[in-house]
Amino acid sequence: MGDLSSCCALCPLTSLLLLIQLPTGGSAGLCCRRVMSWVSTVGFFVTGPLDPIVAVLGGDTELPCHLFPPISAEDMELRWFRSKSSEAVFIYQNRVEQNEGQMARYAGRTSLVSDFLAQGQAAVRIQRVQVSDNGLYTCFFRKGGFYEEASLELKVAGVGSAPQVRITGPEEDGVRVVCTASGWFPKPQVQWRDLSGEKFPAFSEAHSQDAEGLFSVEVALVVRDSSAGNVTCSVLNTVLDQEKAMAIFIPEPFFPQASPWKLAFLVSLTVLMALLLGAGYYTWREHFGKLLVMQGKENLRLVKEQDWRTKEEVLKDTDELRTELGWRKSAYLAAWRKAQLYADWRKEKFQACE
Repeated sequence: MGDLSSCCALCPLTSLLLLIQLPTGGSAGLCCRRVMSWVSTVGFFVTGPLDPIVAVLGGDTELPCHLFPPISAEDMELRWFRSKSSEAVFIYQNRVEQNEGQMARYAGRTSLVSDFLAQGQAAVRIQRVQVSDNGLYTCFFRKGGFYEEASLELKVAGVGSAPQVRITGPEEDGVRVVCTASGWFPKPQVQWRDLSGEKFPAFSEAHSQDAEGLFSVEVALVVRDSSAGNVTCSVLNTVLDQEKAMAIFIPEPFFPQASPWKLAFLVSLTVLMALLLGAGYYTWREHFGKLLVMQGKENLRLVKEQDWRTKEEVLKDTDELRTELGWRKSAYLAAWRKAQLYADWRKEKFQACE
């Protein structure tokens, strides 16, 4: 196989059929003769489509592979799988389809296209294509102890709903419009255009995927040119090159700068605000002055009340002092009289004794 491997650098398997038609002279022709000799004595090659297979979401598609040379594959084991052989999409063995070992999500959705199986051409038909079917596959052909395989790619694409465009209101001296669409795969490309076909830059863009893997998109745009008129939102599936679009007309009065009364309104609003502030200040000042006067009167009343209470307390204390002095004077006089009577009594006693 050393000569074969070095030869394959000059004669790729994917171009083998073309190179067979080249003149037998030269290294390429010699390479092909060696490959043909190896195939006739050893086995076969398996080839698949070079370009990705495009499948429409919900429809049917086929994953073809064929043998070179074109020998019968009726008695071979055929298998289509994903990233590893255990992830079987379809199995054909002993001339019948085998359900054992097949991935659950492909059960009941696959079948063998066997019209040209005797000529070495086979394909698996996948029905009701889903988003999860998108990706790489391997087709595997085995005869006895010899086997070969080839890789192929399936691109699933789906066109969803037509875009819906609506005006959400003024913003940043312009009008904000929003475009929404759902049910697309893969993620669609969204563009805004004016009447002349010129593209607008997107104001914001957001994507999301549902449980089935389908994309929803929401793109917002702020239109600041009041002469723009119609703006168109287009949603494009780049795989199928299919587009859906919707236009919306933005009336000129929707634009803030389009109103001739805007300046007058702003001036009037400014003057009104100044008047309101002035009136508010004057009212506050007058009210504050009244509060000061009332506060002064209240303070004066409190001072007078405090003075009256002080005088009342002084008079009360004076009365108490006078009462106490009167009582003391009475007690002193009573004591003096007792002392005087005692002195007279003693004098009488002493005189009687003599």
